[in-house]
Amino acid sequence: MKSKLNYLIGVSLKRKVKTKWFLIANIILAIVVVGIINVDSIITFFGGDFDDAQKIYILDDTNRAYDILEEQLESSSLQIVDSDSSAFEVAKYEEDIDKVADFIDEDNDVIVVHLEDDADSSLKAKVISQSFIDAIDYQLIVNALNNTKVSLNILDSNITVEELNKIYEPIDVEREILNEDEKSEDENTNMIMMTVFPIIILPFFMLSIFLVQMIGAEVNDEKTTRGMEIIISNVSPKTHFFSKVIAGNLFVLIQGALFLSYAIIGMLVRKLIGGSSIANGLGSEISNVINEIMNSNIGNQLIYIIPLILILMILTFVAYSLLAGILASMTTNTEDFQQLQTPIMIISLVGYYLATMASIFDGALFIKIFAFIPFISAILAPSLLILGQIGILETIISILVMVVTNYLLIKYGMRIYKVGILNYSSKGLWKKMFKAARKSD
Repeated sequence: MKSKLNYLIGVSLKRKVKTKWFLIANIILAIVVVGIINVDSIITFFGGDFDDAQKIYILDDTNRAYDILEEQLESSSLQIVDSDSSAFEVAKYEEDIDKVADFIDEDNDVIVVHLEDDADSSLKAKVISQSFIDAIDYQLIVNALNNTKVSLNILDSNITVEELNKIYEPIDVEREILNEDEKSEDENTNMIMMTVFPIIILPFFMLSIFLVQMIGAEVNDEKTTRGMEIIISNVSPKTHFFSKVIAGNLFVLIQGALFLSYAIIGMLVRKLIGGSSIANGLGSEISNVINEIMNSNIGNQLIYIIPLILILMILTFVAYSLLAGILASMTTNTEDFQQLQTPIMIISLVGYYLATMASIFDGALFIKIFAFIPFISAILAPSLLILGQIGILETIISILVMVVTNYLLIKYGMRIYKVGILNYSSKGLWKKMFKAARKSD
């Protein structure tokens, strides 16, 4: 039996791996992953340049707002770009307003800001460009203009420069949390995990859907070609069932490892060729996020959080493959299986969206209950564990629930599989499944 099982696993894996589709799909995936990681370098290669500062010329008819606006533009852009240089290159426009159009025609990329006195609000402005302005740049310009107007109004109130600097000086905020079990760093970590963790669990979500569809398609292909009768005449349904489950999970693990390797290659390529100041700033922000996590309680807990999460995910992969094989055995074509797998997809989506919003439901009982529900727990429980809404005990219980779920799927699913694997009629499908499940071995 073992040799037949290994043979079927090998055949199933070869059907998936040694195909032009697998090769082409992974080449495309590798290009996409490496390309996304190095998108700034690609855009630069084709003519774009993230490092070029946006040129802004200021026509100051007020004769007093230029210095303030220049300072506001530089400081506002530095808050967005984590770099020593500003995203704007500011200069004074010395010509008349009538010549602005011709000036912009000579250099289509420049922006001219025209400042004038206003009796009602002390300042009015016009932003002139050849075409559309980047939304972020435009918002920064508007914010700088608003701050400039406020500064001029304050100066008109005879406030000294020292007092003006005090007004604009950022406040020094000291955070104190009375609960000794909670740290201020963890407060930021909760916000970070709400945005970062959904991205981390996205590959698991996609691979689980891919696993279900792959096993269902393979079983249905063997049934529609009548190859199933030849296979079952040589091996037991049990051997055939487990070969599909093992091969499917091995393929998903291989694909997951390849995806991770593409990301590592992308980072290595980025390190070799470098990136723009904006993208490097993004990399710095990612480093800050990692440092925030490592300096919080989560960093100390990763030594046991990661193994628990991996165990739970692997058990869930097995459960998905078992369920997919059982449902596929009772269907006669791919269309029927697509209908049966819809509830599985809905359950997975519910788990994913709950995980993305886990921090919003802090302390809610229903979100903790969902952490124990099979198939959903692999996505939701890790999120709640990292956020501190559940502990290690609850996570271990989720793992045990998945173990029991897999046991029940094997015990009763095997009965359904034996009956359904050679069933070519879709009539009374659910009745046959329940009847087979109740039948003792």
